[in-house]
Amino acid sequence: MKFNEKMLLLYAVTDRAWVGKQTLLEQIEDALKGGATIIQLREKKLDEDSFVEEAIQVRDLCHKYNVPLIINDNVEVALKSGADGVHVGIEDVPVPEIRKRVSANFIIGATCKTVEQAKIAEAAGADYMGVGAVFPSSTKTNAVRITNAQLREIVSSVSIPAVAIGGISYDNVCQIKGSSVSGVAVVSAIFGAGDIEKATTLLKERVRAVVEE
Repeated sequence: MKFNEKMLLLYAVTDRAWVGKQTLLEQIEDALKGGATIIQLREKKLDEDSFVEEAIQVRDLCHKYNVPLIINDNVEVALKSGADGVHVGIEDVPVPEIRKRVSANFIIGATCKTVEQAKIAEAAGADYMGVGAVFPSSTKTNAVRITNAQLREIVSSVSIPAVAIGGISYDNVCQIKGSSVSGVAVVSAIFGAGDIEKATTLLKERVRAVVEE
């Protein structure tokens, strides 16, 4: 699936902490019905075979809605499952190594917390960057915070698009208006909601107003 920055508008990142009344697949489908524009499958505890099996199911579901699937951190799982891309952190496999192994349409996202990291990611061939944490995050309690001024500086330092990440919710997303991000990446704001489809729809409307200022 060929990448374009509109895919980044509402970037939903999965988290098994919220699985309960629904399966993970059911939750993801509700997010897709609500308008999520990209899905990142994040699994820290599954063995690789189980991760690949799950990723194939999620890929098929995402493609039913014409939405790309990104795998968090694990390049091998992304390649074996036929996912559309991978998102890597600063300490994960370097972007240049991934780019050598994948097709031209394979999407690579990179976490960036400084202007220097953003420039390195762009030069290495990343398609987009995730910038944050812009607010305190319940998912990553040790995440380094960045200010709105730093967010704007990082985003404006490169030509590849960016998503803001970290503690973003329906209530606080308007605070990043003017940062020139192409979208936001969220976990609990979608998957922690009682009604995932409704929460996704409402959040998407608000994010669009923030991005398309």
